[in-house]
Amino acid sequence: MRTLYRDGALADGRSDRLELGTSILVEDGRVAWIRPSDDEGPTGPSGGPDGALEVVDASGSAFVPGLVDCHSHLTLPGGAHWIDRIDDAPERLLAVAEHNARLLRQAGVRWARDVGAPTLDDPVDGRHRALSLGVRDRWQGRPGYPYVRAAGTWLSRAGTLPGERMVEAETAGELLVHAIRQLDDGADLLKLYLDGPDPETAPWSAAEVEPVIAAAHERGAKVTAHSSRLAGARVGVEAGVDCLEHGMELDAEVAASMAAKGIALVSTLAIFQSWLSFGETTRLERFAMPDGHRRILERRARASESARLAHAAGVAIATGTDFGGGSTRANQLAWEVECLAGAPGLQPWQALGAATWRGGELLGEADAGVIREGGPADFALVHGDPLSDPTALWRVWRVAWD
Repeated sequence: MRTLYRDGALADGRSDRLELGTSILVEDGRVAWIRPSDDEGPTGPSGGPDGALEVVDASGSAFVPGLVDCHSHLTLPGGAHWIDRIDDAPERLLAVAEHNARLLRQAGVRWARDVGAPTLDDPVDGRHRALSLGVRDRWQGRPGYPYVRAAGTWLSRAGTLPGERMVEAETAGELLVHAIRQLDDGADLLKLYLDGPDPETAPWSAAEVEPVIAAAHERGAKVTAHSSRLAGARVGVEAGVDCLEHGMELDAEVAASMAAKGIALVSTLAIFQSWLSFGETTRLERFAMPDGHRRILERRARASESARLAHAAGVAIATGTDFGGGSTRANQLAWEVECLAGAPGLQPWQALGAATWRGGELLGEADAGVIREGGPADFALVHGDPLSDPTALWRVWRVAWD
């Protein structure tokens, strides 16, 4: 199969300039070449039987690398009652994952980094482990499905998270045992939960977390940490995690330490916009009452400032929606790019980079979030210029992968 995408504009998220007049030839799912549209050279016959060239008029569109959602929950739907949905039947959660796969493809998202799924008996393979791991395994190589990296189940201190489908530890020794079990189950990375019931106190100390990080690194796996509060961020950075999720309450000292240690940040700013919308569309007091609205605005401002501090310090920032495990949905990574581009000091092209090649760097996947000759044809066509207008990412009209 050969497809020529002719006369588009290339947006790679590494600069603020589009490469106008670009053509891309795809052969058998890989990029054969990228050339100026007025100097394509021989392209072979068009039309006719299989193997002949299909020409796609890409004029007026921008080529965007397949997006990378670095904070997702594939088996959960999101919405205003997202916490309740964790207790849905496993068959229902797997059906939700199938729906989310379709939403991701339609939104131009090629990679999903799942950072938490409930532990249950998988109705398909019968294994008792995080449902996301079975989903990842079954989706591998299936046309139209995203590539997945999965962390298994949240690793938390007992009494922190609701429900019986989490992995809870009473002691640091138990935490290490549970972490190793997650790796034995096939987790690609570990997800520590570093928020506690007391916002001013992390549930674990750096000394308690360090053995978990060492065990994961010994196996070539990374450790990321849920940290919406400053206390957890401090512990995670001191212990040397590979990444902070959310990072909604960073200060300049923590940001500087992250940069020095090469600790990345995955932003999830869009959840605040989602919560604000619930204040208009639901009667839920958490969102609709004036005090709730005020708290959301305050936390949104703090999170935006944290992103600014991280960016100014030189921290590598990737983007996530938190769909499923949070209130957003699987096709809303464009919303996060919009929110990140609105943070002080960040430009739209940098936000696009966070959603593409920066995400690939975090995953350790050289071909994730990039378009290159010889690489997979993992790109989408959008209507508009995402380097100056992040809303263009909502207007995906074609994806190049199967």
